[in-house]
Amino acid sequence: MIKLPSSPLVSVEWLHQHLQQPEVVVLDASLKQTQNTTSVSVEQPLQIPGARYFDIDAAFSDKNSNLPHMLPSPESFTREAQKLGINKNSILIIYDNRGIYSSPRAWWMFRAMGHEQVYVLDGGLPAWIAAGYTCEPLATAHATAAGHFEARYNAALVSDKQQVLLALEDENYSVIDARPAARFHGKAPEPRPGLRLGHMPNAENIPFEAVLEKGKMRSETELKELFQTLPLTNKKLIFSCGSGVTACITALGATLAGYQDIAVYDGSWSEWGATDDLPVVAEQGFPTSL
Repeated sequence: MIKLPSSPLVSVEWLHQHLQQPEVVVLDASLKQTQNTTSVSVEQPLQIPGARYFDIDAAFSDKNSNLPHMLPSPESFTREAQKLGINKNSILIIYDNRGIYSSPRAWWMFRAMGHEQVYVLDGGLPAWIAAGYTCEPLATAHATAAGHFEARYNAALVSDKQQVLLALEDENYSVIDARPAARFHGKAPEPRPGLRLGHMPNAENIPFEAVLEKGKMRSETELKELFQTLPLTNKKLIFSCGSGVTACITALGATLAGYQDIAVYDGSWSEWGATDDLPVVAEQGFPTSL
């Protein structure tokens, strides 16, 4: 019987110790467009032994949406998770090849689909390699029987634009924008064309990089200090970013700091910045459009 971690974060040492346990399923949630951006994967693409590829864009996103990475339906999520051999009792360990980047997105998706035994590997593939643990070539195939995972959608973890619009004027909520400060203040362009510049009125800015240090999550003490600079006590936190990926990093940081009432705005700035009737503010002297 595996003693489950008390934190949503696990170390490479923990994973190495439990890697051969049948309940443990390792998922590589690296985004393909960032797959070769780290020194550990450029020369020889690698994966943790037995890892299965959690393809956020091709398999685990809503194909009917024109927005990137949107959460698929519970039925679609169930089908794709079962293809990966995931069961109701699986202990999921999720990593990516940039330390911590897209793995928290997959962590949040599984939680939104009702699976509680899901964890992020602190430091991801770079930390695994740095510890001297064995790897195998990327995309090594492993025969897996279909799983019996069943999604149980938890709407409390997902916010849409109307909920965010109301939350911005509600003192019981705080909306946290995880984009870099320059983009938040409208001083830097958005990477996606056609989006307005700036941020939602009354939103707070905690860039996702602030919860990280050298590809790992900061300590619990550091995270508590970071979030305590904002008036967040007893509030529901809604996290946003550019396209719903890095918001999950900051949401993971808040979870590690002890916050429990947390949601992610799935459409994030890709939706908000493209919707002209939603309010946008920028730092004085900077326009909201180029």
